Amino acid sequence: MQTSPATPSARGFRMPAEWEPHAGCVMQWPSRPELWGDLLVEAEREYAAVADAIARFEPVIMLCNPGCADDVAARCHGDVRPVELPLNDSWARDSGPIFIRDGDEFAVAGFRFNAWGERWHPHDDDAAVSRRVADLLGLEWIAAPLVLEGGSFFVDGCGTLITTEQCLLNANRNPHLSRAEIADVLCDFLGVREVVWLPYGHSADTGPTGTDGHIDGVLQYVAPGRVMLELVADPASPEHEPGLANLAALRAARDADGRAFTVELLDPGIGAEVSYANHYLANGAVVVPVAGGGNGDDVRALARLAEIHPDREIVPVAARTIAAGGGGPHCITQQVPAGITLP
Repeated sequence: MQTSPATPSARGFRMPAEWEPHAGCVMQWPSRPELWGDLLVEAEREYAAVADAIARFEPVIMLCNPGCADDVAARCHGDVRPVELPLNDSWARDSGPIFIRDGDEFAVAGFRFNAWGERWHPHDDDAAVSRRVADLLGLEWIAAPLVLEGGSFFVDGCGTLITTEQCLLNANRNPHLSRAEIADVLCDFLGVREVVWLPYGHSADTGPTGTDGHIDGVLQYVAPGRVMLELVADPASPEHEPGLANLAALRAARDADGRAFTVELLDPGIGAEVSYANHYLANGAVVVPVAGGGNGDDVRALARLAEIHPDREIVPVAARTIAAGGGGPHCITQQVPAGITLP
């Protein structure tokens, strides 16, 4: 695909892959009882545990509502730095900044955020997080004509983007744009040349509290041309057939360099309480959600991820409450590329 003149891609910008070196990680602290209800205290505990796990490998910037910095500092340990900014919710992958780079120059691709198809109100502060963080870091913020959440796509940093039709083609995001027009904007703003479309995200990722099939519930990039895909082997699972459809799409696809995909399968089990695919690739580590309590699915998933990432430390974090809220460690984090100076 060709980029349009004067777009970030035409200027030389691209979004780095998640496995490329990080300067740190951005998170958003949960602080609204009306969103979490009785789970708020447990959500704060799990967010703090994720932040502490990541902080062993890279600094964490914890955005939090004004007046919450002391609470964050008391709950988190290690290099977790509270930064007060107005927030509505706590899903940094989706409302936070998407960083792009051209050599030593960095910017933020300013995609629009509409709270997963206008599901939650208000969301005006979350819609402004990307620009506010760009201002905080002294980076250019480049407005993009597309509603897009960070959990709905992955890039390999070499020209390929993977997403799901279930999410990006949903009428509650960009009903005025065709599939081809959406792909063109992705190419223009993220420095990609090929968009690979999988049919589905997770089947539970729908309804009034869902995100309409984000890809980070079922897949994660491992390296260029290599992905990890969750596929439940048991035909009784509602995830079995969608997983097979995603596998078929991956096997038929080619990336921007013409490579077939190597697909590493992970079977989460028919009753998995968390999405093991929803993990975060920190510097030298894989931060993985687990249900805890000696769960057999946890044991098998962690062993499989150790096979897939022999050069990274596998770090389990209890995340049942985050899963109940609709996500995992990947959903609540956003990597900051190395070379950006953090506050």
